[in-house]
Amino acid sequence: MLCRWNDRELKFVRTVMFTVEEINRNAQLLPGVSLGYQLYNGCGSENLIRAAIEAISQEGPACSARIQALLGHSSSGISKNINTLLSPLSIPQVSHLSTCACLSDKSLYPTFFRTVPSDRVQVLALVQLMKNFDWRWVGIIYSSTTYADKGTAEFVVEAMKEHICVEYRLVYSKASTETHEAIVKMLRESSSKVVLLFMSLSYTKSFLSKMAGYNISGKQWVGSEAWITQLDLASVERQNILQGAMGFALPEASIPGLGNFLLDLKPSDEPQSGTIKAFWEKFFDCSFSPSNTSTLCTGGEDMKAISNDYTDVTHFRAENNMYKAVYLVAYALHALLQCENGANPTTGKPCVIKSEVQPKMVLEHIKYVNFTTPNGAKIFVNDDGDSVGEYDLINWHMRDDGSVKLVNIGRYDASFSEYRKLKLKGDAKIVWGGNSTEVLRSVCKEPCPPGTRKAVNKNKPVCCFDCFECPEGTISNQTDSPDCLACPPEFWPNAKKDRCVPKPTEYLSYKEIMGALLTALSCVGVFLAFLTFLIFLTHKETPIVKANNSELSFLLLISLKLCFLCSLTFIGRPTEWSCMLRHAAFGITFVLCISCVLGKTVVVLMAFRATLPGKNMKLFGHVQQRLSVLALTVVQVLFCIIWLCTNPPFPATNLKYYKEKIILECALGSAIGFWGMLGYIGLLALLCFTLAFMARKLPDSFNEAKLITFSMLIFCAVWMAFIPAYVSSPGKFTVAVEIFAILASSFGLLVCIFVPKCYIIIFRPENNTRKHLMGKIPPRTL
Repeated sequence: MLCRWNDRELKFVRTVMFTVEEINRNAQLLPGVSLGYQLYNGCGSENLIRAAIEAISQEGPACSARIQALLGHSSSGISKNINTLLSPLSIPQVSHLSTCACLSDKSLYPTFFRTVPSDRVQVLALVQLMKNFDWRWVGIIYSSTTYADKGTAEFVVEAMKEHICVEYRLVYSKASTETHEAIVKMLRESSSKVVLLFMSLSYTKSFLSKMAGYNISGKQWVGSEAWITQLDLASVERQNILQGAMGFALPEASIPGLGNFLLDLKPSDEPQSGTIKAFWEKFFDCSFSPSNTSTLCTGGEDMKAISNDYTDVTHFRAENNMYKAVYLVAYALHALLQCENGANPTTGKPCVIKSEVQPKMVLEHIKYVNFTTPNGAKIFVNDDGDSVGEYDLINWHMRDDGSVKLVNIGRYDASFSEYRKLKLKGDAKIVWGGNSTEVLRSVCKEPCPPGTRKAVNKNKPVCCFDCFECPEGTISNQTDSPDCLACPPEFWPNAKKDRCVPKPTEYLSYKEIMGALLTALSCVGVFLAFLTFLIFLTHKETPIVKANNSELSFLLLISLKLCFLCSLTFIGRPTEWSCMLRHAAFGITFVLCISCVLGKTVVVLMAFRATLPGKNMKLFGHVQQRLSVLALTVVQVLFCIIWLCTNPPFPATNLKYYKEKIILECALGSAIGFWGMLGYIGLLALLCFTLAFMARKLPDSFNEAKLITFSMLIFCAVWMAFIPAYVSSPGKFTVAVEIFAILASSFGLLVCIFVPKCYIIIFRPENNTRKHLMGKIPPRTL
């Protein structure tokens, strides 16, 4: 079988040789015991079978000691096959680079251990990286290998737990053109900005070679540990993909002496090794056999003069895992050979000597190993055979010439608590993919802002949710809130619906236009009533004043002024006293007003319906007039006192009529009290109207019955219209309707009864004489 020489695998082999020599020089570790090793070519299944058979046998062709442990392989798939053969014999296997999480299953691979973190740790680190940069919508391209298949499947599961969705998951095949074209099409049409390239190194090289010819830009590439540190992947053609790429790499380590050991390799050190010669010919493009087509190798060429994976000794990552793997077996053997008081201090079992060592004993002690290597690495394995997962977060900084600088921008340590595992360096300069100057946004749907709720769309991935505005009266004060919360009764959502604010209060105020206008009308009414009072008082000796019962006229004007003034008690913020005062004052002043009008109407009727002059006037003289007004008013006063003492009006908040504001109003207390008071006023007004209507045809000169009839008609019409308007008006308009009714009826009485007389007094004084008035009275038939 033709195999390709792998520079990195040679580097691992040489690291094993260096580590064994270092251990054998250490007098404190395995004193009196020397470690040996047997190297096998891992190319082809026949070599794997041979290695397994020689491990089973008592001795191999190149050594006289039994194989106690097997180191390798780099590939997870090959390691699975090897452990299937070794597990029945309890031979421990320690891998430096097999990362498949499947190998942690002790029921299938009971003798497998590793010094490299499991892919599960890498997957959790990648998920944490996505979460840290808020990349919630990603695509995955992976290779059809055990490493990539298992890794991407695990990533999808863990990503969903953190609400990270996968838009697509495409497999790449080296041989299939169709899969390659499908990947290119998806990269161009997809909405996700982040692409996870989860492949082994060989597949990554093939993929990038094919992608170099396409102008795929605007993506943030995230790489798996298998290729993220491979400098030879960089080129000018791949710059649009690899610029700003990120991924987790095995921690960089320093191994003193290993660099020189690797570079000091000479074919003469291993004269029987055809493998070393083959690598040498590859490195220097020469041949140890004379040939016309190639240069003759001397064996003295300088390793430092070439650059490849093997000669890169500036940093050690995977090599450190191999270094730790050798030490893991060595410390297990060291612990096994310890003896105190006839027993092993670790297990308590009888002591064994080196000739009695069996692989299953080494296997048992590997589980208890806990040590620190000479370069400071602390090593132990858990129950699954895995070591603690640590990674460096690498960022690719591409140069114009196609070379790359790998910059360590953070670290992931699985042994820390959840929120401390991933830590970015504060001073690290991050280069982002897609030629972006800031971190790319990769979400299927932007988070639902406060004021909305998040709803899952059953036809789309969970990350492609819908956002709905909170219904009326509810809020959400968090991003991506699943529900909207109702505000308390006294609160209402603000415009953004992200918090509840106190509802504005509404009442009829002096500061608003309607309140100011009604206040002005009240003041005008008071002024006109007062002006009329002054006119009548100034001309009280004139016939027109005397003829219209001046005493009741003055009392009526005073009551009208009170009616105008009582309307002011309805304006302003309701208080306990204002609520009681407004209704009581309104009821009493209006009864006083109507009583005066009723008295004037009765006087007119009795004066002109009498059979003998002056007879009826004696029956309803000034004293009777005063008593009737007083009696009618006292009834209302007593009614109001009972109302205020039993169930008075009180300030209340009305939350039912308007959802978005609070109405401050005066609750009636007793509805019977309010409507009873109003009904009494209506009864007096109806009686007054009836009597005035009966007196409408009396002589014009003394007859103000027509004017009273008209004024009471206005009064009754206003208050009849008031009832439905009062019941149906919302909030402050209820109060405004009541004030308007008071002012309209008061102005009606003032204008209809007093304006005509004031007109005669001021503008027609010639008509304000007894002779003029008496001249218009028709002769009476006796």
